Amino acid sequence: MKFTEIAYSCYAVSDIAKARAFYEGVLGLKVTMESDMGDVDHWVEYDIGSGTLAIGRTAGWKPSADGCSVALEAVDLDETIAELKGANVPFKMEVIETPVCHMAIVLDPDGNPLIIHKRKPGHH
Repeated sequence: MKFTEIAYSCYAVSDIAKARAFYEGVLGLKVTMESDMGDVDHWVEYDIGSGTLAIGRTAGWKPSADGCSVALEAVDLDETIAELKGANVPFKMEVIETPVCHMAIVLDPDGNPLIIHKRKPGHH
């Protein structure tokens, strides 16, 4: 078995409008695909670089702070953190430094963790 890439990462959300206000309004992501099947399913995708981050609502799939998390690579970490704090986004973890990066964890409106990340020069 072989795979060529991660097709997408997705967060379950309970309220599409509230989630979109965060992902589009606060984070500034642009919708690249949307499928709205009313009360059944609703799916929104955002292409970021060569990857895709999606949010979705469907029966039996619930948001969880214990699930997978996505790391967004910031162009300017300090500016991004300041903007998130200015928008009163809750932080699960303030900025920390690792040997290869700086990162913080914020929470979307459903409590899903989202890593705000910046690699140090020379790390890919």
